[in-house]
Amino acid sequence: MFGIVRPCTHRLSERLKTEWMAHLCGLCLALRSDHGQFARVVTNYDGLIVSVLTEAQLEDGSGRRRTAGPCPLRSMRTAPVARGEGARLAAAVSLVLASAKVRDHVADRDGLLARRPVAAAARRVAASWDRAGARTGAQLGFDTAVLVDAVDRQTGIELLAGPGTPLLTVTEPTETATAAAFAHTAVLAGKPRNAEPLAEAGRLFGRLAHLLDAVEDQEADAAAGAWNPLTATGTSRAEARRLCDDALRGVRLALRDAEFTDGRLAHVLLTHELRRSVDRAFATDVCSHRSGGLLTGADAPSGTAPTGSFGPPPGHPYAPTGPGGPAGPRPPEPPRDRRGLIMGCLVWAGLACTCQMCCGTFEDPWSRQEREGLCSKCDCGDCCDGCDACSNCCDCCNCCDGCDCGCDC
Repeated sequence: MFGIVRPCTHRLSERLKTEWMAHLCGLCLALRSDHGQFARVVTNYDGLIVSVLTEAQLEDGSGRRRTAGPCPLRSMRTAPVARGEGARLAAAVSLVLASAKVRDHVADRDGLLARRPVAAAARRVAASWDRAGARTGAQLGFDTAVLVDAVDRQTGIELLAGPGTPLLTVTEPTETATAAAFAHTAVLAGKPRNAEPLAEAGRLFGRLAHLLDAVEDQEADAAAGAWNPLTATGTSRAEARRLCDDALRGVRLALRDAEFTDGRLAHVLLTHELRRSVDRAFATDVCSHRSGGLLTGADAPSGTAPTGSFGPPPGHPYAPTGPGGPAGPRPPEPPRDRRGLIMGCLVWAGLACTCQMCCGTFEDPWSRQEREGLCSKCDCGDCCDGCDACSNCCDCCNCCDGCDCGCDC
């Protein structure tokens, strides 16, 4: 999983959390259905925004969901998943952009890709993803050549960039690619009048994606001697932050100009969570589960003790509550429906890889008992924190579940 918009699911209401997971699983399954099992490795958090925007504009709500079978990444549970052209467009865009990322790593000779046999295999995979994305895009009326062209131009721009080069010159290809993808969601939804504002939102989203990637990787790139847009152009982090803040405002204004049937999830992701992504990249907003886990010892609030994600601390939960006090009644034993060792390990791996052990609730991989993720015990910020960006214009509490993007946000 990769992407700049990575919401902690405990900040979302149950309804929006279910929708978000439906689009994530829908993207994954669209990749599998159209392009085979291996293509699912390009599933990413940012790609699902294309699916979210398409569905947010649709008038007819029928047929948007189907029930998917059990999956190890969902603790072997069934779930409603997004279906239709939005998920397929997200899959095509994800494939083409993942192909570009692979070729970029090959060009930089990163890690194992410095070896010729591995690099040759990676190039073949990237080429097959390009062709697969182009096929699906053509079926949806979307020409993925604009994405490929943007990627090809990026390399040339980076070679020519140096101190004094405007940073926005470097981010332009990424902006063009994401603008095209966002705008086509309006075509798929039958809302051509939305194409212009969504193209603007996509352009600024691409700018943010490029800038935040540069900010987060600057130190690592310097240590490895790799090219970084901030270092190459001599742009300060303060200037990068200013550009990010301007882009955030632009995205919010562009979304205000678009017409949505139900834009709540799109609003949360592209207004509140996108703002948190900027704060996280510039280290002005820290979620404790991303910086090492739960608060413990001296950092824990007075009178509290840490509890793990797998239940309370060691001890007898039904011990007497006071000196000589009676023990509480024991609850009835739940029916046992445990998984075997191997199946439990597979489910555990899926939960760990998808961060479900961090956020929300999940079934214990072996006992099937419901557990709370680490993130449910940490302070990742209130869901209304981002409402400052909306000038407190509407009911943003309950994570914008009562907010449509027509309330002057």
